[in-house]
Amino acid sequence: MNRTPRQGRSRRPAAAAALALTAALALGACGGPSSGSTAQEVTASRESNGSPYLGTALSRPFTKPDLVLDDTSGKPFPLRERTAGKPVLLFFGYTSCPDVCPTTMGDIAVAMKKLPPAQRDRVEVVFVSTDPQRDTPRTLRTWLDSFDTRFVGLTGDLGKVKAAARTLGILVEDPVVNKDGSVTSSHGAQVLAFLPSDDKAHVLYLSQSSVDVFAHDLPLLAKGVTP
Repeated sequence: MNRTPRQGRSRRPAAAAALALTAALALGACGGPSSGSTAQEVTASRESNGSPYLGTALSRPFTKPDLVLDDTSGKPFPLRERTAGKPVLLFFGYTSCPDVCPTTMGDIAVAMKKLPPAQRDRVEVVFVSTDPQRDTPRTLRTWLDSFDTRFVGLTGDLGKVKAAARTLGILVEDPVVNKDGSVTSSHGAQVLAFLPSDDKAHVLYLSQSSVDVFAHDLPLLAKGVTP
């Protein structure tokens, strides 16, 4: 079974913005078929544009979606309202994902632990389930606690999740139950970083960005540094 393709560090000039976003839009199935990003796309994402971030600095920032789902306590969580004015990392995935989801969340968790407490408390990490039928609030909380008890988990109407993801250039498909009973949820595997100054995503991390990339960028995000 093919795994989500590895994509390298994501630094690129403003002129390559459209190409980098094409790579970001590639659909990654956790434990499913690989997406078709090309060597040209990956190379473009590695080129430096002078940004202090190692992640891809977006020339056209994404507006934070007006999404309301249930958090892990079962209460409504209006994403835009509850995270307003905060540095936010946003990722779409599911708890039974065998590869890219736990790897990504684990890397972020390790990088978060490297932050001074004051900066760590400022950054909000939000995980939105792409398999809400199986990712109940309790299941989601248990899974997230294995990484960091402060991580926010959201689950609920898949239609809302797909619509919100689409506004960020992230494709989410309906989960598929395989013959062996396992579930494959195909979804974009990128992480988006929203700045506190305007609540827009200015930085994007392609799938399997390393701990070092997140550890380098999180202090900048916590301080609200603009790319």
